[in-house]
Amino acid sequence: MNLLLAASGVLLLVLGWKLFWLFVGVVGFVAGLQAVQLYIEPQPFWVLWAVGLVCGIIGAILALFFQKLAIVIGGFVAGSIIALHLALMMGHHPGALVPLIGGVVGAVALYLLFDWALILLSSVAGAAFIVEALGRHAPYAPLLSAVLIAAGVIFQARLLMISRKGDR
Repeated sequence: MNLLLAASGVLLLVLGWKLFWLFVGVVGFVAGLQAVQLYIEPQPFWVLWAVGLVCGIIGAILALFFQKLAIVIGGFVAGSIIALHLALMMGHHPGALVPLIGGVVGAVALYLLFDWALILLSSVAGAAFIVEALGRHAPYAPLLSAVLIAAGVIFQARLLMISRKGDR
């Protein structure tokens, strides 16, 4: 499971902006996995995969055919995951309010500032997935998160600039 989470994180760090449907699909997949782990105890491995795949496919289909709706939903889910991950990494056990606020901020940011918010959200989500896979309680987790976020933002920003130069 950790290998899949880390691989998803790398994909988001590198291709989150370029492939919006991938961003929404991966975030949906991970959100489905996390929801099952939180609310169904004990969960068989196949249930994790089934729910994760269904959520990921729904997210990818929304992104392909209903982009504005997918932007809001993807931003909300990514913002929720990021807020929850940051709170847990800092040692807090948040209630429902932290992910809710993070979700609203993510949805509004992604809707209003699509390219740059997608770069930032996919970089932060990708870094969160990688750090989660490696162990969020490790002493190096905050530094690794910061380095991965910076690398993802820089890489994807370069892709955006190259793409915009090619459009001119």
